Amino acid sequence: MQNKTFVAVAVGLGLVALSACGSTDDKGAEGSAGSTTVTLVSHDSWAVSKSVLADFEKESGYKVKVLKDGDAGQAVNKAILTKDNPQGDVFFGVDNTLLSRALDNGLFQPYEAKGLEQVDARYQLDAGKHRVTPVDYGDICVNYDKAYFAGHKLAPPASFDDLVKPAYKDLLVTENASTSSPGLGFLLGTAAKYGDGGWEGYWKKLKANGVKVVDGWEQAYNEEFSGSAGGKKAKADRPLVVSYASSPPAEVIYGDPKPSAAPTGVASGTCFRQIEFAGLLSNASADKGGKALIDFLISRKFQEDMPLNMFVYPVVKGAAVPAEFTRYGPAAKDPETLAPAKIADRRDQWVKSWTSLVLK
Repeated sequence: MQNKTFVAVAVGLGLVALSACGSTDDKGAEGSAGSTTVTLVSHDSWAVSKSVLADFEKESGYKVKVLKDGDAGQAVNKAILTKDNPQGDVFFGVDNTLLSRALDNGLFQPYEAKGLEQVDARYQLDAGKHRVTPVDYGDICVNYDKAYFAGHKLAPPASFDDLVKPAYKDLLVTENASTSSPGLGFLLGTAAKYGDGGWEGYWKKLKANGVKVVDGWEQAYNEEFSGSAGGKKAKADRPLVVSYASSPPAEVIYGDPKPSAAPTGVASGTCFRQIEFAGLLSNASADKGGKALIDFLISRKFQEDMPLNMFVYPVVKGAAVPAEFTRYGPAAKDPETLAPAKIADRRDQWVKSWTSLVLK
């Protein structure tokens, strides 16, 4: 569980450091029209099997250079600031909570990826304009420590409503919505559930019920949550955490020794659907290589390799999902969602109000 890969895969959508992967070709004609290097800019949890990436490089003739640039929010903001002179050719990792910010700032140029017809239409949030291509999805959900609830003869919470009940006082840790992707997703989930007229009242109840807020996922999951391997070592005392539906299979796959069953579960009524996209950066120097790389990201080979590297789900119809996902971390059947336009219109005000309400 100390493996850096686990840290990345358990977070699922990009908040913590991961050792570099991919190939570099600094000797090539990078930046020129005839470049054989294509540069992918991403958040820190980008990962792909070496053999799968090598196959792409061999078949396409391009070497892939990967630049990891912090968590999802940091990476998107930096990409916007450098859009006139971009760090690379393709950006991967902007999700539906931040998509409008990227699109409104002209971060991407249109490209309709080859094979896009195989991507489930539910995830094509920029259909018709093709400024971004869906690559994966995941669910932000409250995870619970099975041993704690069994030991206390208490049923784990199943819904947002349950979390404010006295039985769960002082049990939940979540991430800061202004600094953390899952923290923001959890806030958006409550906004979707209770609406503009109800989410603030819900958070007042949650605050009164002892919710703890920390800066990011790594601290919440590996230091505060009693159900994770890291939390056990840290003697953590919070048996509820905002994480991902895919975190329980990560606990099994990277457990040492490997447990026969997931030590953690998911409160299925607390989930918010998160979709990640890739796009060809405006002013990309290697646009042909960038287009080939985007095509690769929605190829069946990459889509079926992705789940056990980044612990997210494929968006291509019919792509195989590992048995561990089906057994220990199936996608939520009815997650909360919000229209991108509403997120764009209300996100900043929601975060500002949340900060004032919860942190002050």
